This record gives sequence, C-alpha cells and structure tokens, in this order.
Amino acid sequence: MKKILVSGGAGFLGSHLCEKLLGEGNTVICLDNFFSGHERNISHLLDHPQFELIIQDVTLPFSCEVDEIYNLACPASPLIYQQHPLETFKTSILGAINMLDLAKTQQAKILQASTSEVYGDPEVHPQPETYHGNVNPIGPRACYDEGKRGAETLFFDYQRTYQLRIKVMRIFNTYGPRMNANDGRVVSNLIIQALKGQALTVVGDGKQTRSFCFVDDTVDAMWRLMNSPDTLTGPINVGNPSECTILDLASLILDLTGSKSTLTFLPATADDPLRRQPLVDMAKKELSWTPSVSLEEGLKQTISYFEKILR
Repeated sequence: MKKILVSGGAGFLGSHLCEKLLGEGNTVICLDNFFSGHERNISHLLDHPQFELIIQDVTLPFSCEVDEIYNLACPASPLIYQQHPLETFKTSILGAINMLDLAKTQQAKILQASTSEVYGDPEVHPQPETYHGNVNPIGPRACYDEGKRGAETLFFDYQRTYQLRIKVMRIFNTYGPRMNANDGRVVSNLIIQALKGQALTVVGDGKQTRSFCFVDDTVDAMWRLMNSPDTLTGPINVGNPSECTILDLASLILDLTGSKSTLTFLPATADDPLRRQPLVDMAKKELSWTPSVSLEEGLKQTISYFEKILR
C-alpha cells in the first residue's frame, strides 16, 4: 500500500498506469492540467476512494506526501508538441525539476517516462541503451527530443548529487485505447481515417519503420521497473522489438477494419526517423519482461475503442 503520484495521469498512458496502480491497492494522486490529457480518460476513476485528481501544471512547484512518483507529464504527439514547442520544452525540464525536488523532499522513488526520441534518427540499429543518439538540437522536433534528453540529464544529476532513487525508461511507440483521436500519431490517424472511409495519409514513402508496443505491455514494464531493485536505474528500453513499416501498418489496419480506403502520400517531415527498433535485452534480463500482445491483437482493441467513440 503506497501513496503514488502520477504526473500526466490523465493522459493516454498515464490513465492506464493509474488504473494498474489502483488495482494493486495503492492510493493514487493524478496531477494534470489537461493540456494534452483529458478528464474523460480518468472519469471512471473519479469516484474511486483511493484516487485523487489535482488539476495543476507540472511546471509549477507542487508538494504532497508521497512514496513514489511517475513523471509522465509531456505532450507525446509530434503534431501537438510542434504546435506548442515552448510549453513542451518547459514541461520536460521544469516539470522534471519540480518532480525531482518533490522526490528529494519526500525521499521518494521516482521514474521518468523518457522516449525513443532521445535516439533521434538513429545511425545504430537496433538501438541499445548505450547509443547516445543522432538528434538535431535546433530542428522542429527538438523541443520534445532535447526536452526528454535534458530530463534524463537532470535525473542522473539529482541521483549523483542527492543519492535520489531514480528510474529512467525509454518508451518506444506505445498505442492502444484512449489515444487522442486528433493528435496526429500514426496509429490513431490511420485507424480514424480507415473507419471514416477517408484516404489513409502516409508521410514520405511509408518505408520508415516503427516498433509498436501495446499500452498494457508498456504499463507492465513501467510497474516492473519501479518495483525493481534501487540499483537498476536505467535508462532501459521498453518497446516491441518487432519492426514494422508504415505501409505494412496501413495494410493491416485496412484488413482489420474492412475499409476500402486508399493510400495518399504526403511529403516527408523534417528529422523524422527512418528506422526505429529497440534492443530490449536489458528489459528481458532485469525485468523478466517481453511484450505479450501482438500488433494484430492490439490493433483490434484499439480499433474497437475508436469505433465506440466515433458513434
């Protein structure tokens, strides 16, 4: 029985994490300002006696009694963070500082939800945790990429300076129910277009790859990392090592939805990674974790969710 703070707890990933933590019998405080998250994601939790929602921006100092902190607050959609670069960068850096200061005051364990974007457009494939990345620090994606890299720096500097108990997890392309239908991420984008009978928009030639991990698997890994020995700080990759091209993803979504939509191709975007695949040997060894939900099964659940909200 712990008291756990989840910043960004009303987001897609955060809401699933809050559910799991409550299911384990913990008291959960959800800190969110609904910038990219939404109250509908946690509406079913609001009456839970061990759940508390606090509406506040993570860039502002925050204080409470807490045993553990999961720092998930930050827009993860390229569409949203490129429209709001200053807010995104401030959330990554100031939010990390505020959560780390709270962890220091409370002597709490803290986990940073980092991202595969710290690797940029990788020149090493697949990407191990030892790879330092290939990131453009002044490009249109830098607010997110460098913000997350800066947050990792802060976590390890706080550990070295204050002996803080930290965990850093690099998340690869999570998808599933409660994704924002309008955030421009490729899975939600293609599913919505297929269900509406619209042309499926593919950026570039569609041969770029991603490694899609279902949300339940990502949350399970996050929980395992937080509950691992303090000596395991990370960073640790979490994602599905099965590499998939965007064209293959679009084809599978068309098959699963029964849509007759066609494909339309858009110009490639700046700094869009051409290949993305995690090396997850560390997660397998240290967390006894491997993803268990296939892409087809995960897409079926995600499609079912979007079918319901489009009715």
